[in-house]
Amino acid sequence: MDLKKHCPDKVISAKDAVSKIDRGSRVFIGTGCGEPQHLIKTMVEDKNLQDIMIYQMLSWTLASYVDDPSFLKRFSLKLFFISNPMRKAAFEGKLDYIPTYLSQIPKLFSSHRIGLDVALVQVSPPDRFGYCSLGVSIDITKSGVDNSGMVIAQVNPRMPRTWGDSFVHVDEIDYFVMHEEPLMEATPVIKDNEITKRIGQYVSQLVDDGSTLQVGFGHLPNAVLQFLGNKKDLGLHTQVITEGMLELFEKRVITNKKKTLLPDRVVASLCMGSHRLYNYIDNNPMFYFRSSEFVNDPTVIARNDRLISISSALEVDLTGQVCTDSVGYLFYSGIGDQVDFIRGSAMSKGGFSIIAIPSTAQNGKVSRIVSHLSEGAGVATTRGDVNFVITEYGIAELQGKGIYQRVMELAQVAHPKFRNELIDEAKKHHYIFADQLPPIEEDLLFLEDYKTTLKLKNGKIAEFRPLLPSDEFAYRNFFYSLQEKTIYFRFFYKMKLFSHEVAQEQWASVDYRKNMSVIGLVQKGGYKEIMAIGSYAREDDVRAEIAFVVREDFQNMGIASYLLDALEKIAKENGYQGFTATVLSENSAMLRVFKKRYPHAKLKALGSNEINVIMDFNSAD
Repeated sequence: MDLKKHCPDKVISAKDAVSKIDRGSRVFIGTGCGEPQHLIKTMVEDKNLQDIMIYQMLSWTLASYVDDPSFLKRFSLKLFFISNPMRKAAFEGKLDYIPTYLSQIPKLFSSHRIGLDVALVQVSPPDRFGYCSLGVSIDITKSGVDNSGMVIAQVNPRMPRTWGDSFVHVDEIDYFVMHEEPLMEATPVIKDNEITKRIGQYVSQLVDDGSTLQVGFGHLPNAVLQFLGNKKDLGLHTQVITEGMLELFEKRVITNKKKTLLPDRVVASLCMGSHRLYNYIDNNPMFYFRSSEFVNDPTVIARNDRLISISSALEVDLTGQVCTDSVGYLFYSGIGDQVDFIRGSAMSKGGFSIIAIPSTAQNGKVSRIVSHLSEGAGVATTRGDVNFVITEYGIAELQGKGIYQRVMELAQVAHPKFRNELIDEAKKHHYIFADQLPPIEEDLLFLEDYKTTLKLKNGKIAEFRPLLPSDEFAYRNFFYSLQEKTIYFRFFYKMKLFSHEVAQEQWASVDYRKNMSVIGLVQKGGYKEIMAIGSYAREDDVRAEIAFVVREDFQNMGIASYLLDALEKIAKENGYQGFTATVLSENSAMLRVFKKRYPHAKLKALGSNEINVIMDFNSAD
């Protein structure tokens, strides 16, 4: 459609268009990469415009003007999210931050709680039916257009036409300004550092093939995408499409075939990346753009089975409270989409959320895992909402766990140099037992090599990994699930209690080298429970004493033999040449396991009913 022929009176210059804005108007501006740069610059240059209140979600172009006192006298900024270019202005009190969930912003406009007089947006040229596309910025822009008294659109042929609810008919637009210019680009530099790599690898462990992802704002969530390249048939239901996703689209890692809501379609409301990404989404039916009111609605999100929300944070306290929008009293970013998606993922069948966060800030000077949030810091995500927290030191699982367990989980993934301090603070707050041992003060990344899986005879998949201090309650539950005979075979007496003190004795001896414990876990409902444990403890410089316990319903499935093999490999790495074991003579099953692997094992009777088994690694079968 030729606008100059269809509605010549509406096609005017930018200068004439912004002159239509009355003094004291409330002006909405399109979001991020979709913002109409030419219109914004022309508006600022018009000295007749006074006392203008601007509402915007992600603001970039105006960052060039916020240090100008004359600009601040004429314009006041109300932002729903503080972009990086606007951060300094926010710290200096030059703008006003409106904390709210992205899913709720369109309703603020439609209910006129936030009234809008003018909308400045950028659109594609109209098609032959008269429909322009809002392109890369649907989010709250669609509602801004629908609820403004006057709409001024910059028509840019470089704006992609996106599928979904992105269209605005020319009859709904009051004035058109024809101006071609490059769209804003947002291509964060991928920091190829060890921290990002390790966090990405941990995230990858939790993402199964066929999952549907949401990836939040920020460098880190975008960066971890590069570690999902080996996945299959991922789906995407997310607020923003970013540059990091392009490779996964092109490699057909993201196919959307397994999605339960709008299969075969990427659901999003924003796109922020390079021109290459914009070309990819242009008129591509795989992409279905809707407003934030739909995309971020937790009940809509939950209609995606196995929805995994991946977002970041500024700091997380030991109880699981998350701060995302402020550094102390300084507003830094915004609530954004995190809470919407965390709650939606919690309601999703098989879904969950991940907070990915480096363990430290300020070049390692401060911990991001803290005993309490900084003074002035806002709680964006409550302790009741958080599931997984991942740092470069591992995965903390908080859902359904008490404060004691949360402290231990989070202390384990804190930077090693802050772990003792965090445990001491937790004791002061009476979060944990006064005699609680802190996690080891070293990087335990090597333990990742000790994680394995085994398909059992009953069809279940068992996971094996080293025992951690945060496993105390799971270990306790395992002990009390055992029959009296099994306990007797392991401890040689009818042990009745597995107290906190007993658990502490276990942790005190485990150093993951000379002394090691490996647990076997199986899925039960929405969590994993321990069904086996194998341990070795230093006897002398060349031998370690080994012992096993396997729950009765998992016996005779080869688990003890599997653990024996796993522990032998670890023991060899740590300089041992063999194992010893003390076995009750009536425990024929355990004796068979040892004899099968070590046919030349030496057996020596110890009293009436105990047998000492001496095994050399070089004689293993």
